[in-house]
Formats: sequence, structure tokens, C-alpha cells
Amino acid sequence: MAAEMHRFVTNEEDDDEMGMDVKDEDDDDEDEDGEEKNMMNPTVVGVDVGVVPTSGSNRFMHHQQYQDQLTPQGGARRCRPQEEKERTKLRERQRRAITAKILTGLRRHGNYNLRVRADINDVIAALAREAGWVVLPDGTTFPAKPQGMGPSHCAPKTAVTSSSSHMPAQHASPTSLRSISPGYRSTVDFNRSHTKGVFVPTSSAFDASSGARSQTSVMIGDGGDLQDDPLLGGSINSAANRQVLDIPTKLQERDFAGTPYVPVYAMLPLGVMSMKCELVDPDGLVKQLKILKSINIDGVMVDCWWGIVEAHAPQQYNWSGYKRLIQIVKELKMKLQVVMSFHECGGNVGDDVCIPLPHWVAEIGRTNPDIFFTDRAGRRDSECLSWGVDKERVLRGRTALEVYFDYMRSFRAEFDEFFDDGIISRIVVGLGPCGELRYPSNPVKHGWRYPGIGEFQCYDQYMLKSLRKAAEIRGHSFWARGPENTGFYNSRPHETGFFCDGGDYDGYYGRFFLSWYSQVLVDHGDRVLSLAKLAFEGTCIAAKLSSVHWWYKTASHAAELTAGFYNPCNRDGYAPIMAILKKHGAALCFTCSEMSMVDHHMGISEALADPEGLAWQVLNAAWGACIPVASENSLPCHDRDGYNYLLEKAKPVSDPDGRHFSAFSYLRLSSLLMERHNLVEFKRFVKRMHGKIPI
Repeated sequence: MAAEMHRFVTNEEDDDEMGMDVKDEDDDDEDEDGEEKNMMNPTVVGVDVGVVPTSGSNRFMHHQQYQDQLTPQGGARRCRPQEEKERTKLRERQRRAITAKILTGLRRHGNYNLRVRADINDVIAALAREAGWVVLPDGTTFPAKPQGMGPSHCAPKTAVTSSSSHMPAQHASPTSLRSISPGYRSTVDFNRSHTKGVFVPTSSAFDASSGARSQTSVMIGDGGDLQDDPLLGGSINSAANRQVLDIPTKLQERDFAGTPYVPVYAMLPLGVMSMKCELVDPDGLVKQLKILKSINIDGVMVDCWWGIVEAHAPQQYNWSGYKRLIQIVKELKMKLQVVMSFHECGGNVGDDVCIPLPHWVAEIGRTNPDIFFTDRAGRRDSECLSWGVDKERVLRGRTALEVYFDYMRSFRAEFDEFFDDGIISRIVVGLGPCGELRYPSNPVKHGWRYPGIGEFQCYDQYMLKSLRKAAEIRGHSFWARGPENTGFYNSRPHETGFFCDGGDYDGYYGRFFLSWYSQVLVDHGDRVLSLAKLAFEGTCIAAKLSSVHWWYKTASHAAELTAGFYNPCNRDGYAPIMAILKKHGAALCFTCSEMSMVDHHMGISEALADPEGLAWQVLNAAWGACIPVASENSLPCHDRDGYNYLLEKAKPVSDPDGRHFSAFSYLRLSSLLMERHNLVEFKRFVKRMHGKIPI
């Protein structure tokens, strides 16, 4: 205990982040206030821990002693020994640390929907909801059904289910989070849908994408610990214990007729353009586009590769193949979304071609490899340029920002007529690896495999220079280094001293480093988007954000931290990104990680992943800032269940404001999609995205 208490002293948490609203008592006034609060309010520390033993008689004796120490003039100040003040500080730190561990455990293992700055009231409310009670925002609490009635008297069918946090959401209840976040529901529905022991299924067709097509019979067992639990509305008698309940695992399919129109675009193959900037198979492409046009698809999306257009010399652009492509799109009266791809293609999941960075950039990299992102072991990642060279004149006299701007300005000048005609409807600005705003923290070529936490990519000389400057400004020059206990690409958070619960990520140095690391990402996005807005004035621009959902149910969110998203359980790491999108009038392109939840082949439970939770956070942050949200599927999809899930994500049925995706990009046009049975399902999907009745 002494060692544990010593740890609490040496690793004091910020008061705001602990969520306990208790301040250190650095002077006599603060001592007085803190002690009075502790005397009046015994601290509840959790379900299993109970209440910190605080005798009522002892509190009275302390109170009486403090009253005796009042000043003769009747003032409120008291003179307390310094030793007692130190004990008070130690007690408060210990209580805060215990509470932090409880909240961390509930988030990690219990899958409780606790807010970032949760306090003990949130814990009590979560436990009440788990027992089947309804808790309103003002604290009013009442049972969801009359307590005198047993399960057999309830009109809706009721089942007792497991509350394991490792069980996928769609298998836990029909009203799961597979398709919509809790924020979209009314207060009562929210509380009911988060009941983890007993739930009442609703008749919503929102979760119609379940793979099972028959009803599942669930036997309520002998009751166990639930048998005499008063919070469940009375004891469960023996007859109820043997009751067999039928629970539908596949509900009626939702009708999307009359819903908002969401444009659908098909991504063209990565290798549609050769390294000579020529269409690889123009006739075949025209044939496929005509088929897409016949099913009323809105348009296509294409990557405009920096490594193809400006391949051989600076500012020598070859747009010939893209001219032919855009002309074809115009003749078919379709729309085009263009991705400014400043990264290389090849080496990532789904890459079937190799398109490197421009040759002249590779030559510079051979003599100055610090223009590329670098990990702690010194391995370079040539997928894209390091953000440390954004303002460094290392590219034949130009900075990286100037190179990006010249490229975008040349594209706008070359295809200005297609902008005026509205053929080019949106420009997606590449901001990092895979065109996404993130660090290349999980490169497959360096051995990373899902669900590894990845590694920080800040060890090139230009990023380290920025880190040194930030440390000097902070007044701690010895912080000008990367963390040393972060594990390796395929480590798990609990295996490291930095990302484990209570690890260094939440210490003084950890918070400084992560703030700097994430701010470099935000600053890069801000600068490039400002140039894109200038180059493509009058046209919608967008930024792509990846879904780093593994280890989301841990306290540190390690995979997000290495990717540059400072989003641990006690901080919103996506708000700064939404702020820059709002600033430049840019839309958000966010990937739906739907297939990992449907097929379970990505190890959701083992990786403590939560694609739904991450999507809920990001979408609400974007929609809360009035930012248009477009999306795309993360993996190929050809079946009806997958399409239904994408539809539900695109048009949330319970959103009170009727918010929906501004566009959807399908991954990806291929010969497999052109097969008859797949094309029939895709046509049906497009009709429903358009709000029409499929035939």
C-alpha cells in the first residue's frame, strides 16, 4: 500500500481529467473547503470496492476539533498542523486514483457508455440502467416496468443476456449500436437500449442486416445471481426461470422510399491509369461506365497520382490520360470526384498496383532520407513526405507545401471548363498515407499486422527539430525526445509502459509529447486545406479520415495515439480536426468499418475494437459542427446484408435532425461487380440510396 500511495503522489493527475472536481489544498482556505466536502460527502468508489471506510463518529470528532480551532475573532480560518494537511492531500489523491481505475475498468471491461469527464453519478446511473431502470438527464430514476410484475406479464418479449463487453453488439440485442449511436435516440430509448442485463426489443427495422434468417430461442436458466436481485423488479420464480423466449435475430427490412437522396459514386480501379498517364483499357472502361449509368449511379471517383503526373521532373505535368477520362465521364453525363493523391500506392491492404512517388522525389530521398517519415529504429517510410518538410526547401528549392499547391493549381487550370460545367463535383485532398489525415504508424512493409498498436513516426531530423522547439518553449528541453517504452508495431497496449492503463501517456511528459505529435497533424491539415481552398475556389473540397478502431475500448486508445489522434478516454481528439474542416469549408470523408462487425474476421473482441463507438464519436463531432459527411465502405461488399448496413449508416433512422451522408463512394468498380447477381444487388442499393422504391 505504501508503494501504491507513493505512486499516487509522484504521478498526480490533472483535476479536470480525473473528473472529480477536487483541488489540491495548497493553502489554508483550500484545506478548509476540501475537508468540509469530505466530511459531508463520503466517497463512493465503485460497485465491487464499496465505500471508503469513513466513520461517522470520527467525522464528528474532526469537525468538533476544527470548531475548537476557530480564531478568537470568530473568523473561519483554522490553524491545522502541516502533517494533517499532507495526510488530507494524500487521501484525496488516493480517492481520485481509485475512482480513475474504476472508471477505466468500467469503460474497458463493462462497455459502459460513460462520458469523458464521468463522475460517480454517471457510474450510479450506468448501474441503474444495467438493472433495467430508466434514468432521466435530471436524475429522475424509475423502473422501466411496474416492479410488481414478473417477466411473464410484460407485453414485449424479454430476455436475459450476457453483459460481456467482448460480445459483438449485434449479437447482444436487436437494439444494438450496429447502426446508430445512442445520441440519435430519445432519452428513454437511450436508457432502455443500454440495459445490459435485461432489454426490451423494439420493432424498429433498423437492424435488419443481421446474417441469421430465423428466430433464435433463448432459455432463461436457473437465474443464478439474478434470481433474487431486487433491481430486476422482484425475484424470478421457478416458472419464469424455465421460460423459453423467441427472439428474432432478423427484423423486417427497412423501407428507404422517400428518404433523402444520397449520391453514389463508384471508385475506379487503382490501375486505371498507366505510368505513362494513359488509360489502360479505355474501351472496357467505357463499357463498365455505361452499365453503371444504366443503373443511375451518379458518378465515379478517381485517384490523380502525383507519381504519374509529375513523375520525371519538377513542375512538368502530364495530364493526358486524365483528360481522356474526364471527357468520357462528361459524354456519359456523369459526375467525377478527384483525389489529389500525394502518396504512393502499393504495400497496403487492397493495393493491386505499384505507383511510387515521383522519380525526382525518390532521388532526393536517397541523399536526404529525412524527407520521409521515420520510426524509432530509423526505418524510413517512403509512402509520403514527412510533415516536417512542409516548410523546408528541400525539394529542388521548393517546400512540400509549394509542391502540393503547384500541383493542385495546375490541375485546376488544365480542367477549368469541367469545373465550370459541374462535371468535377468534389476534390478530395490527400493529406497523408492512403490519402488520409494520419501518420503512417502501421506500415505493412515494416512488419505491422492487425491489431498491433503501431509506432510513432517522428524521428526524422525535421520532426525532431520541431519537437525540440516545442520542448524549449515549454521550458523542458530534456523532453525533446520520443517516448522509449512504447513497444513495437505489433505490441498490445498492456505490454508497454506508455500505453497501459495508468501508463506514461497520461503523465506530464506523455501529455506534452502527444499534444505536440497531434498538433503537427492538425497543422499539416490546416495548411494543405488552406492551399486547396485557394486553388479550387468555388468547388467543394474534402479531407479523408481513417477509422482506427482497434484498442478503442482501452483507456489510452493506443492505435489512435500513434496515428496522430490524441483521443484517449478522457479527451476528444477529433474536435481540433473538425475545427480546421469547418474553418476551410471542407467536407469529411469517413470510412465505414462495417464488414468487421458483420463477418467477425478481424478479431474485434481480441483487439478491444469498437468501430461503432468510433464512428459515433466522429460523426457526431462532424455533424455537431455542421460539416458535411461523405463515406465509403472499407472492404468489398456484394451482398444484401452488407448493403443494408451501409444504407442504415448513411441514413440514420432515429436521428432527430434527419442528418445523413452527403455522398457515398463504393469500393470499388471491378469485374466482380459486373457479374449479373452482384449488379442486381448493387442496383437495388443505389435505388435505396436515392430514396426510391427498388423493383
